[in-house]
Amino acid sequence: MTTRTINVRIPESLYGQIEELARATARSKSFLTIEALKGYVESESWQVRDIGAAIAEADAGDFASPEEVAATFAKHGA
Repeated sequence: MTTRTINVRIPESLYGQIEELARATARSKSFLTIEALKGYVESESWQVRDIGAAIAEADAGDFASPEEVAATFAKHGA
C-alpha cells in the first residue's frame, strides 16, 4: 500500500491520550491515528453520498407525493 504523510497539530492533551493508548495496546501512534481517521471518514461519508443522491433525485424531479409525505408523517406519529 502506498502511503502519504500529513502533518496535523493536535492539542497536547489529545497527544497524551494517544500515547497512553498506544502503550496500553502495544500499537503505534500512527496505527491508532489511521484507525481513528478511517472510522471518522467512514462514519461521516454517508452524508456526502446521501446528499449527492438527493440532489440527483431532485434534479430528476423525483419527489414524494403529498400522500407519501402524509403517510410517512402518520407512520412516525408526527
